[in-house]
Amino acid sequence: MRTETEESRIVAYLEGRISSANAEETQRELLTIMENHPGRTLELDAGGLEYISSAGLRVLMLLARKQNNTLTVRNVTPEVYEILEMTGFTSILNVKKKLRELSVEGCEIIGRGAVGTVYRIDEDTIVKVYEMPDSIPMIENEQKRAKQAFLKGIPTAISYDVVKVGEHYGSVFELLKATDYNDLIREAPERKEKIVREYADFLRQIHSIEMDGEELPEAKTVFLGYLDALGSVLPEDLGLRLRGLLEAMPENLHFIHGDIHMKNVMLSGDEPLLIDMETLCVGDPVFDLQGLYVTYRAFGEDDPDNAMEFLGIPDELADYIWKRTLDFYFSDRDAASRPELEAKIRILAYVNFLYLLTVLDVGREDLMPIRIKHTLEHLRELAGRVDSLAIGI
Repeated sequence: MRTETEESRIVAYLEGRISSANAEETQRELLTIMENHPGRTLELDAGGLEYISSAGLRVLMLLARKQNNTLTVRNVTPEVYEILEMTGFTSILNVKKKLRELSVEGCEIIGRGAVGTVYRIDEDTIVKVYEMPDSIPMIENEQKRAKQAFLKGIPTAISYDVVKVGEHYGSVFELLKATDYNDLIREAPERKEKIVREYADFLRQIHSIEMDGEELPEAKTVFLGYLDALGSVLPEDLGLRLRGLLEAMPENLHFIHGDIHMKNVMLSGDEPLLIDMETLCVGDPVFDLQGLYVTYRAFGEDDPDNAMEFLGIPDELADYIWKRTLDFYFSDRDAASRPELEAKIRILAYVNFLYLLTVLDVGREDLMPIRIKHTLEHLRELAGRVDSLAIGI
């Protein structure tokens, strides 16, 4: 039996049929593999398995018990999966279906992000292809969070399939004739006022929804992690000041998307809905609004062509989106409070931007020194202008 070592796992590749005729021999061979690889977890690849009988299922049960009742069986074909599901083994074992393969050659690219590219497969279907080779956990996490949001009444696209795209993995969504808000405003700039108003109203709507915090990360904790990672970049006094502001923020369980620029808000029919849910968390709305500043302002401050390269819109339109979104979002606030609100948003935006630049290595390498310099200058100036970071809803 062919085996391969993958990190802390030893993977055994099953082939053909496992029935009463060869179940005992298969069991003996798999137990020998386990004995020869102490300290490694056995995982079964069933991509070549055509059939498994009740005798074979007993082998799987024995192996699971040998590993504290845990056993992963991956690349399971539809025929074998049906057997495992019918006998209840899909609830006992960690069973992963064999992924169908999908080509995106010639497909329209409708979006690029930090972790992947979104392609339109046909009029009703898109696929988000992740750049990291081992992205299955990230895809599964996004699917889980999207379902959590959907059950709370937040309109979002639910992935209905995971596929293999070359050496990468993708998540497939059904979006009936959907267009993202970035394309709406890019293709009809004369309607920009109406489009931005709808967008801002949608942000206010979803930020009013409270989530169950026990299964979702707190945005505050995420940003404290950013500060930890930026220890060598931030001057000590500035880092302590930012940490104090973050730690003082009260608990808040309101919905936060985490990357809610216009490319991640789709219009499907007459309904706005969200995509890219892997950054879903809970917190104060300031944690979403900071991402708008990063997208529409921070990246363009030292690179005026950035909005055109990333969003396909001129810098002036990106600036308009930022300003008018805040105008509509804070339409019920006193105008005198606006400078302080923007300062709070910008502080978190520059922390995020600095993390993207120095830890995730996002952006043009030649611009990194000047961007870091300017970002630190902005943070030092802004941090002295606020006593808290919360903006509420």
